[in-house]
Amino acid sequence: MGKNLQITVYGAEQICASCVGAPGSKDTYEWLQAAIGRKYVADDIMYEYIDIDNPPEINKHQDFVKRIFDEDLFYPIVLVNEELVAEGIPRLKTIYKELDKHGIDLQL
Repeated sequence: MGKNLQITVYGAEQICASCVGAPGSKDTYEWLQAAIGRKYVADDIMYEYIDIDNPPEINKHQDFVKRIFDEDLFYPIVLVNEELVAEGIPRLKTIYKELDKHGIDLQL
């Protein structure tokens, strides 16, 4: 144990203009937690949602939100231990691959 994985989702209330028809960022955040919890032992996984329109006063979040706007990134954006693994509409297969890389245990 002791893998302590951090999954951070950056998003906004308003759906990304390029992601029309996709679920909202908050819905995606909740969906990811449920999907990951069904496949993996989630004891060592922490989740965090950051609203890009009102980010917390923490430098790493402020810097990343600036990057989102500067680079016109699609949101929601999913990071695993601060590594960007999904932008726009996330694919579970890509996120699962990253979790496997970090050695997160599968549900039995």
